[in-house]
Amino acid sequence: MKDSQILSVFQETTLQTAPKLPSAPDRLVFDACRVGVVLRAVLFVEVSVAVVAMFGAADALQWLTRLSLITGAALPATLVWLLLACSLKKLLARLRPALQQLAGVLLGALAGLYGCGLLWFMGLLESAPWWASACSGALLSAVLVAVLVLRAKGKTPAATTARLAELQARIRPHFLFNTLNSAIALVRAEPRQAERLLEDLSDLFRYALTVQAQSVTLADEIALAQRYLAIEQVRFAERLQVEWALDVQADGARLPPLLLQPLVENAVKHGVEPSPGGARIRVSTQRRGDVVVIKVSNTVAATAAPSSPGHGLALDNVRERLSLLHDVQGRFQCGLKDGVFQVRIEVPV
Repeated sequence: MKDSQILSVFQETTLQTAPKLPSAPDRLVFDACRVGVVLRAVLFVEVSVAVVAMFGAADALQWLTRLSLITGAALPATLVWLLLACSLKKLLARLRPALQQLAGVLLGALAGLYGCGLLWFMGLLESAPWWASACSGALLSAVLVAVLVLRAKGKTPAATTARLAELQARIRPHFLFNTLNSAIALVRAEPRQAERLLEDLSDLFRYALTVQAQSVTLADEIALAQRYLAIEQVRFAERLQVEWALDVQADGARLPPLLLQPLVENAVKHGVEPSPGGARIRVSTQRRGDVVVIKVSNTVAATAAPSSPGHGLALDNVRERLSLLHDVQGRFQCGLKDGVFQVRIEVPV
């Protein structure tokens, strides 16, 4: 199983877009429905207008005249932007953060056209600069949105930490339950290997129950996945084929605890268990400059009996925890092509 066989899946429309975790509420990245935000927005726009009015002004009187004219368009446009952003608050909260910010910029362009239209309708402009007004409105709104987003992030580090802890706590019972079931089956079927199994199981439980850090190293996650797959190897014997392609230079990358565990569990559950002939699981890590690429792949037999399809909650959990820890620097992709399912993760070093 070669990566080149499935890498192109991430450039096509077959990317998995599983629904978000049901417990995750709608989240607004910027909130314009606050008095303080309104005051700061008006002040920012007015200061920007005052600076722009200085260009081409021969004296203070001309500057005041130009300032009054531009303010007659900028102030109503700013209020319209704030009104629209506040009125559409619930609708915007349903969008992804990037789309929310894009919507804020587009509303700014619309507000700029509105302000220009006011001056043109009153006959104060001989030739209405529609494009310039739209671009100015988009630029100012982009700055406002960026400031509001940074302000919101600065106010919620504790909430982010709590959300990450919640997601990590949710994966622990699932992990322990699956591992214990595997151990029970192995002890009954292979009593001679019970001692080694219980040692590995003890190490797995100790890790899952004691790790409280916000992040761990990739090397720790790989060691945990190797222990888990060693247990499953005894259970499935030759049906489970595991291939490791590990780059030691990538071991220092930071991941949320138990990030790889649900991925290898899924590979066993959906690749090995339903296939009479078994499956091949490949785990690879590679450092590329200041980025580490992690891939977990498993073959899927076309003739395998269908297993429980699940709801994609494990993948969503991994995706969200990765986003909380690394924000835009972390990337998560998954897809199925030519009988191979692959999860691809990128994290900074």
